[in-house]
Amino acid sequence: MQLDPDELGRRIEELRARMRPLEQELAGLRAERDVLLTELRRRERLEQVKARADLKSAMKEGAFPNLVDLVAASDSGVLDDYTYNLRTGGVVRLGFPGARAQTIGFSDGRQVAQAKDLAEAQRYYSAGWDFGAPGRPGVRIHFPGTRLERLVDPADVFARPREG
Repeated sequence: MQLDPDELGRRIEELRARMRPLEQELAGLRAERDVLLTELRRRERLEQVKARADLKSAMKEGAFPNLVDLVAASDSGVLDDYTYNLRTGGVVRLGFPGARAQTIGFSDGRQVAQAKDLAEAQRYYSAGWDFGAPGRPGVRIHFPGTRLERLVDPADVFARPREG
């Protein structure tokens, strides 16, 4: 295409003039989409807040056992059969972040052991072992998808059967 510079500049300006209304319409559509997506996120957050409030209410009413009650009453089962929540409603996993399987740490004051299932946890618990490690009582929890971990009172961790 051999065009002189003036003709080329004129064609570019024509094309820009034809594109301007389309770009404005596209900007309007994007703004409308953003408003709808914002409303969708707002509704999802409200559902999450309601679900968490319902869960906290169920925990207060005793619908779900805390970790101490679960271990004391279990003679078999897998830790992954349950979803664990803090008293505040947040979902946690037991044991160390990045571990393939959940565990519960126990100590008799001198030694430490990691229970990999509820039967093993119940054996340690009934033998008088405490949750945690010597001088560090509690159960090690971490938040899924993070490396954030901490020790909490096992009475503040509630277990509910895993869905699906």
